[in-house]
Amino acid sequence: MAIRLKQADFDAMAAHARSGLPNEACGLIAGKIENGTAVVEKIYLLSNPDQSPEHFSIDPAEQLCAVRDMRKAGLTPLGNFHSHPSTPSRPSAEDIRLAHDPKAKYLILSLAGEAPVLNAFEIVDGTVAQQLLEIV
Repeated sequence: MAIRLKQADFDAMAAHARSGLPNEACGLIAGKIENGTAVVEKIYLLSNPDQSPEHFSIDPAEQLCAVRDMRKAGLTPLGNFHSHPSTPSRPSAEDIRLAHDPKAKYLILSLAGEAPVLNAFEIVDGTVAQQLLEIV
């Protein structure tokens, strides 16, 4: 399934990731499924209580507020995103192990190079499949 993301949301995710350095940054994505494409209509920039450059967790209170906002706005939870401060934009062994929702889209933003690189994945039973990501 393709994922469509607005350029402004990509820029906000990259800024959020840079502001969290040297640690991973994270958030949620929400939107709608249109003709087999997950269209991201809103991103939620959340804190990483782990404050770690190698892993993240999402604050439960922030997650609850985001889900309530999604419901109020009529949006569908689509998945999450997190940054990799110094490694490539692909799931780590820990990312794969902790991917419990087969319907979720997992976006990973790498800050390892000169420009941020964002890729999208589905992870089902430990199997990773890269998804087409359109930034419009």
